[in-house]
Amino acid sequence: MLNINKTVENGRAVVTPEGRLDTVTSPEMEAALKEILPGLKALTFDFKNLEYISSAGLRVLLSAQKTMNTQGGMKICNVNETIMEIFEVTGFSDILTIE
Repeated sequence: MLNINKTVENGRAVVTPEGRLDTVTSPEMEAALKEILPGLKALTFDFKNLEYISSAGLRVLLSAQKTMNTQGGMKICNVNETIMEIFEVTGFSDILTIE
């Protein structure tokens, strides 16, 4: 299960997923991002309530990162130990901006 809270204001968006970002829920995240990505200058993912991310979730982040590289910037904050370990093992910690 995944709840996605998002706020968009003045070309900036904060997306706060809550729960698990996996094969079942990643299409939901893709759809939410598709709505807000056009024209964004800054995208922040707040992972304070994200419990787990799978390879499908990583793919969604990579896709968002590619889009934001041409439009502005993307960062991820409040990453827990479990998800940080996944980022490090997969090499995503070198690709993504994590605060």
